[in-house]
Amino acid sequence: MPSANKMTTPVSVDLPVLQGRYADLDGYTVGFESYPEDVDPGPLFAGLPDDRCQCAHWGVVQSGQITFRWADHEETYGAGDAYYAGPGHLPLIAAGTSLVEFSPTEGLEATMAVVEGNLAAAGAV
Repeated sequence: MPSANKMTTPVSVDLPVLQGRYADLDGYTVGFESYPEDVDPGPLFAGLPDDRCQCAHWGVVQSGQITFRWADHEETYGAGDAYYAGPGHLPLIAAGTSLVEFSPTEGLEATMAVVEGNLAAAGAV
């Protein structure tokens, strides 16, 4: 059975607002993410349908807080909460947040291609 551990998964994203470690688990990606600053990555989803993340995520907040915003409502999760964020959301993350998140690899890769393009266009990478 595939598994991953935060301590042994290499850092693949190291930005001032996010440190991310990602591992493929048989068609799903587990992400260990830490956010040292408040971040609203909403503009990075421009170009996706409705300019919102279309990838589903399941996760656990280890510390801090994450809010998912849909067109018609918001849901906020704090330390110890498990969550499901369906397609069509925008995240809002508080400083000090650490989470473990699972996403279908194919959907995550399609989303990240757009996000990375927006980061490059902004000169952030």
